[in-house]
Amino acid sequence: MSKIAIIGGIGPERPDYLMNLKQIAVDTPFGEPYPVIYSGFIDGKEVIHLSRPQGGYDHPSLKINHKANLYALKQQDCTCILASSTCRSLQEEICPGEIIIPDQFIDLTTQSFSGFYEDLKPGEGIYKPMREPFSCELCDHLIEAAIVQGITVHTKGVVLTIDGPRFSSRAESNLYRTWGADVINRFTAPEVILANELGISYAALALCTGYDAWRSLEEGSGADDDKAVPEENLDKIIQMLRYVIGKIE
Repeated sequence: MSKIAIIGGIGPERPDYLMNLKQIAVDTPFGEPYPVIYSGFIDGKEVIHLSRPQGGYDHPSLKINHKANLYALKQQDCTCILASSTCRSLQEEICPGEIIIPDQFIDLTTQSFSGFYEDLKPGEGIYKPMREPFSCELCDHLIEAAIVQGITVHTKGVVLTIDGPRFSSRAESNLYRTWGADVINRFTAPEVILANELGISYAALALCTGYDAWRSLEEGSGADDDKAVPEENLDKIIQMLRYVIGKIE
């Protein structure tokens, strides 16, 4: 049977949806996961919940120990990961409050997040295929969950990940659009890369909080929207995750 992990971004970073909640103390060869890992149950199934820092504002993405976080999920025998996050839109048709299920990524982060095997067994590093980085099965479940519940969802797209906490310049934002990127965020690429190295199926649910800098300030959104929009959409994100958990065997 599969063991499910949820990585919570802004919105479902709190594991309030789980029953019999308990905190798990985990230590990895890469340090301790941050900020905390929980175990709990939803509809009778055990779920491991990894909270990202609250919004990432008090703990910038550059400082998140992604290797420790993902390796800790491996140590808990997790076989699949559902990751929720926020994003900003690089395309007109992806509107604030809508959800996108990415199927490809572009990694512009400046840290090297790959290399579990090289770190643990120097000289035995391997090249992991990344042609299809997201689990088609998990993505299909997320898409179905949105459709069944009448939630506007974009069924595929390219997520571009940059270092935080700053936003893009207008020139950068327009450049990303020419590359075919659909949304931009700060977490997805490192997580999906590491999950693939560890052999854990991974899919992401990204909630659009506003348009990126390619649109004028009047048409775009500010940092306040990055907190307000997730709170307004928290219930539907939890509903989607609950639906998918029920589908996974």
